[in-house]
Amino acid sequence: MKKVITYGTYDLLHEGHINLLRRAKELGDYLIVGVTNDSFDRDRGKLNVRNNVLERVEAVKATGFVDQVIIEDYMGQKIDDILKYDIDIFAIGSDWEGKFDYLKEFCEVVYLPRTEGVSSTMLRAKSETVLSIAIVGCGRIADRFASESRYVDAANINGVFDIDAAKAAAFVKKHNIGTLFGSFEELVEHSDAVYIATPHQCHYSQAKYALEHSRHVICETPMVLRGHEAEELFAIAEREGLVLLEANKTAYCPAFNHLITLIKSGLIGDVVGIDASESKLWGEENLRRELDPKQAGGSLYEMGSYPLLPIIKLLGTKHKNIDIYSRLNDNGVDVYTRGIMQYNSALASFQLGLGVKTEGNLVISGTQGYAYVPSPWWKTDYFELRYEDQNRNKKYFYKWDEAGLRYEIQEFVSCIINNRSYSPRLTPRESIAMAHIFEQFAERKNFFEL
Repeated sequence: MKKVITYGTYDLLHEGHINLLRRAKELGDYLIVGVTNDSFDRDRGKLNVRNNVLERVEAVKATGFVDQVIIEDYMGQKIDDILKYDIDIFAIGSDWEGKFDYLKEFCEVVYLPRTEGVSSTMLRAKSETVLSIAIVGCGRIADRFASESRYVDAANINGVFDIDAAKAAAFVKKHNIGTLFGSFEELVEHSDAVYIATPHQCHYSQAKYALEHSRHVICETPMVLRGHEAEELFAIAEREGLVLLEANKTAYCPAFNHLITLIKSGLIGDVVGIDASESKLWGEENLRRELDPKQAGGSLYEMGSYPLLPIIKLLGTKHKNIDIYSRLNDNGVDVYTRGIMQYNSALASFQLGLGVKTEGNLVISGTQGYAYVPSPWWKTDYFELRYEDQNRNKKYFYKWDEAGLRYEIQEFVSCIINNRSYSPRLTPRESIAMAHIFEQFAERKNFFEL
């Protein structure tokens, strides 16, 4: 039996895709199709936001030409698949001519003619409404957001506002953005959605205003610092049929989500312990905002959402107890914080530092093995599953693109376009749980100063 394999995104499946699959099937007796995962379509410089991977798999199956569908989710997988499935022919569209000649060492490579005059890019251009996303706050993270947005279909930064007009003007010039708004209210009025990248204490009021004026909101983490504020904002979003998303970049990156999926599938048994840490060893001159008590500075507020993410994703939002230990500077800002979280059958810890260096690893302990993610784990591009029998150990490699914000932008736009009220990658319940922990810290409950 002659086996053929081909790969593609198959976003907005069209006549060209069908013709390629038919031609690939004609080359042999058995056709395997690798469908790229939701964030793997990087070569064309854009991220898919129309159809998720399950929808695309079903569309490919429905053509009737495919004998088996697999998911492509890491660099180098093509060689692994060719060897694993004993492939005779690798087939791909002629627009990739020469790009896959390196596979000739493993099987025959065939470049198939493409159907002229049709492509997913053309269909998207005709069918999708471009979302006007305005940016409020022109700091470091907003700079990265603007740069990363160009990789996401249907996302257009239409303008910015910052209380520092000179900073905003420089931002507009740097990113070639069309409009410099004179006020936050004007920005909301002329946008479909708002990205909030202002100091933490501003998030609640700005997000509430935008939601109450029927605008979708993506807000930098931490979204808010009080549990009841998070509950109120998500209630408004639900009532108005809007998307409210916390911009925790780790939550939306492909590697981290694959890690969570593997752990939840039971590959290391029951999770009994999680240890996560993050720190910045910068000079105080680079941490002015982060160490300013008037701007909700401190290690927990600044970075706490990241180590809390895997803890809450894997152990849930219903912890029994949290003890928080902090070293405070002369301004009362925590420069080092460690938290111990107790669950019914598990224990988790997180440690954070501003001007204090920690290892920066993520370790998830299970009854059958453990997961290890090296520093900086919050920019996950590699992790291992380790066991007592080291022969069972497995390494997973991924690509982390630039600042990594394109994944959260993709998820935000996808939720809006596909009428999904929230993202399963970071749910309202999980964001609310984090906000309650910040509130406990603010009220100094179960708090111990070092």
